[in-house]
Amino acid sequence: MSGSRIPPAWAPALAGVLFLLLALCPRAALAQDKGRFVEIAAIPSANIAPPHIVVWLPPGYDKDKRRYGVVYMQDGQNLFFPERSGFNKVWAADKSVLRLIAKKAIAPVIIIGVDHPGAARYRQYFPQKLYGPASPKLQEQFDRLAKGPITGDAYLKFLATELKPVIDRDYRTRPDAAHTAVIGSSMGGLISCYAFTEYPKIFGRAACVSTHWPLADPADVGPYKPEVAALWRRYLTKNLGSPNGRKLWMDHGTETLDAHYGPWQEAIDADLTRLGWRPHRDFESRSYAGAAHEENAWAARLDDILAWLLG
Repeated sequence: MSGSRIPPAWAPALAGVLFLLLALCPRAALAQDKGRFVEIAAIPSANIAPPHIVVWLPPGYDKDKRRYGVVYMQDGQNLFFPERSGFNKVWAADKSVLRLIAKKAIAPVIIIGVDHPGAARYRQYFPQKLYGPASPKLQEQFDRLAKGPITGDAYLKFLATELKPVIDRDYRTRPDAAHTAVIGSSMGGLISCYAFTEYPKIFGRAACVSTHWPLADPADVGPYKPEVAALWRRYLTKNLGSPNGRKLWMDHGTETLDAHYGPWQEAIDADLTRLGWRPHRDFESRSYAGAAHEENAWAARLDDILAWLLG
């Protein structure tokens, strides 16, 4: 009734209820679980310089006893915190997982961000088994960028035999290959593909984003080089094996450095198809029109990547 009034005797009680409602609602919003970060200054290693690690634990981790799949990501500096990133841009990987969990597109997962080693990044992320069969001319080009010995195999030993056992020991993981993914971009895409191929019983999922298939100095990528493509063909033919339930995502944009990747990706797609990998089931290969070679572009499609890879 428009003319009704609250009896004076009820006013204190009603005011108390309203105060509680107003107090609790903001607190509920603030208490929304967005997961939490754990920083590990350095994981001891007999293979590489001990890297800084960031662990993201998903919502509910501290309240339940369930086990979680794990996503290992390269270039950990560029995943979560702009102040740690090289270009003040990040993948915002935790936010992508939160969105997908809310949509029930994927189950909650743990993310492990592994820092790159700075100036040694190229040689640590270089797939080592492609170096030996290369011609002396190509090796000279690789050496000029590496400025030291190629250490891709040592890095994979760290991931597979040093880091993963620590994560599986200290956190409630699902340690099988079907629930263990490895993801990276550019040179990080190369080493993620290499990990997926060299350790199929450990990494059953991989995403190779804006992958630097040419292996060369970005300033010299230019036209498609059949000699490098042949290196990849021989390597994959010898080492990739059959899918056996594994899943591989690959992509590229069409701007900046990514503008050169189309022919390379088409050749890799053909190699996988020839080896019995089925498009859209065993592997996915996508091109993102207008996307450049940078973290904002990768963040924009990370929902697509994770939904296909982990969904």
